[in-house]
Amino acid sequence: SELRDFYEIDPDAKRVIDVAKGLEGLRRQDGIHAAAVVITREPLIEYLPIQRKPEPGGALQDAPIVTQYEMHGVEELGLLKMDFLGLRNLDVMEITRDLLEQRTGVRPDIDNIPLDDPKTFDLLRKGDTIGVFQLEGGPMRALIRSLAPSMFEDICALVALYRPGPMGANMHTAYADRKNGRKPVEFDHADLEEILSPTYGLMIYQEQLMRVSQRLAGYSLAEADNLRKATGKKDRELIAKERAKFVDGCETQGYGREFGERMFDIIEPFADYSFNKSHSVGYGFVAYQTAFLKANYTNEYLAALLTTVKGDKDKSAIYLNECRQLKIPVLVPDVNHSSMDFSVSDDSIRFGLSAVRNVGEGVVGLIIEAREVGGDFVDFYDFCERVDPSALNKRTIESLAKAGAFDALGHSRQGLGLVSDQIIDQAVIRRKERDAGIMSLFGDSVVESDGSSDFNRMPIPEGEYSKTQLLAFEKEMLGLYVSDHPLMGAQSALSRFTDSTLSELKEGREGDMRTVGGVVTALNRKHTKRGDLMATFVLEDLASAVEVFVFPKTMAQHGSLLEEDAIICVKGRLDMREDQAKIIAMEIMRPELMIDGGPPLRIKIKPHQLDEVKSRMLTEILNQHPGESPVFLHLDQPSKTTVMRLGDEFLVDARNGLFAELRVLLGADCII
Repeated sequence: SELRDFYEIDPDAKRVIDVAKGLEGLRRQDGIHAAAVVITREPLIEYLPIQRKPEPGGALQDAPIVTQYEMHGVEELGLLKMDFLGLRNLDVMEITRDLLEQRTGVRPDIDNIPLDDPKTFDLLRKGDTIGVFQLEGGPMRALIRSLAPSMFEDICALVALYRPGPMGANMHTAYADRKNGRKPVEFDHADLEEILSPTYGLMIYQEQLMRVSQRLAGYSLAEADNLRKATGKKDRELIAKERAKFVDGCETQGYGREFGERMFDIIEPFADYSFNKSHSVGYGFVAYQTAFLKANYTNEYLAALLTTVKGDKDKSAIYLNECRQLKIPVLVPDVNHSSMDFSVSDDSIRFGLSAVRNVGEGVVGLIIEAREVGGDFVDFYDFCERVDPSALNKRTIESLAKAGAFDALGHSRQGLGLVSDQIIDQAVIRRKERDAGIMSLFGDSVVESDGSSDFNRMPIPEGEYSKTQLLAFEKEMLGLYVSDHPLMGAQSALSRFTDSTLSELKEGREGDMRTVGGVVTALNRKHTKRGDLMATFVLEDLASAVEVFVFPKTMAQHGSLLEEDAIICVKGRLDMREDQAKIIAMEIMRPELMIDGGPPLRIKIKPHQLDEVKSRMLTEILNQHPGESPVFLHLDQPSKTTVMRLGDEFLVDARNGLFAELRVLLGADCII
């Protein structure tokens, strides 16, 4: 009431409040849709106002031209607005073809590959789709194994089905079960068989919705398209208005009102998951292309993947781990054999020199140029003599040495770390003397048979760092463990104590409780303002990393277990703020890992879950993960629990990939 009185008696207050009311609810700033382009027949200024939108601190004349109208206003004017999405996977395919052409002289025509390639569908059925466009998430891989795609249309359906709407309606499971005969294919009416038979009786695409409305309710093509637009915009209110019209149409066409109501009950929630088939086919084709390249040119494809994510440590770790899983050696950089980026050497993938920290592309270009002119470097002295002096930056050379780039020249990394600066100084002085025309005591004409200049060489010590230190330097310079990993050999046993891999955390929700395992890095103990001890560290497994916060209460209970390079398990709460998963630790454990053995896998099953279909699916899942761990079934009955050990033909590789599939089949709490 005071504000109202103030508004009525004070002209300035009235003016301020009136202006504020007009501004309320408006956007406070404009933005740019990164992929949207407006296309007009005549110059844009004949249709709408435009502006330049500079980045903060950027020059106005260099800024992109954008519309002053926002997206809905542009659409209401009837202008053509198209989204051009830049896909990293298109770069991956081009780089793969470049690598193949360099190695074989043949450049595959990726747009005309067979859509029934056996190797590709074998890869898809196994769910080996890490690095495959749209198909690399953990739950998606489990769905692919369940669906077992056998034709291109199945891939298109996967793209359409793997989204919240269809999954919420359980359509992804229904599609997989109907396709593989685990459930019958049913149609609500025989007249729908022609329209829905390609998708096993399920309505997945907007185009199917249009044809169904035409067939059952007598819609014209324009009316059906209006219904499609409503579902595409997720406009539930607009769809509800169509109900009476649709039901009346079904009655007129002879199907009856009750059938019309039932069919519209299926159509109405379609607003939550409708998908344009052409969009799905477009994405499905790129998914198939990338799967084809991975299946047929695995090394080149993975090298291309690593090149495109070399600035993303988390993605790089995932693809490096995929190389390990496929038993493809990944080699450290080498001044004699590495290219600018990742390359394929025999049956291996080699790090590019530009992936080394503190090594710019300009320096790499000079190294490659010297190598192309004079051949491989004989030793470190030869390297310093032949490479352009501007590349002999001491920090750069130290980084290359720590990354292993001089290993093949026969020098230890520790030895180079001790004397490389002096050798560089010696080489630079010798270059200056030569450029100035000053001859050394023996003259520049004296050259040894191996091509290196004869001067007083400082010997390079032969001692080497410990394995732990070697790996630490590799990780420092390359961002990853390459030649080895502290968890190698322990990951299978570690997975017995966890319910998620670190890479799966990004699919979690705020507040979820998860138990994860890995190696402790970047440990930082500190005190709060109250003087209590807490810690932060980065937990790493073979494929990813996550930041962990240990607050004082947990630190007091478990802090003694924390040390650099320790292998631990952490139970904690997910913090998903800032679009990046973090863990608030509640418990920390140091499990006694059975590195050389196979820990048993114990599966809890309720009697109603042991029907013929699920028993067959359980058998298939276990057979797809052969290993050394015995399997025990705990049959959970009302009065007792019966434990059954499966035969040795069911020994499995007990890790998270298997656990994820079992949880999809039997429930989240099936692993004991």
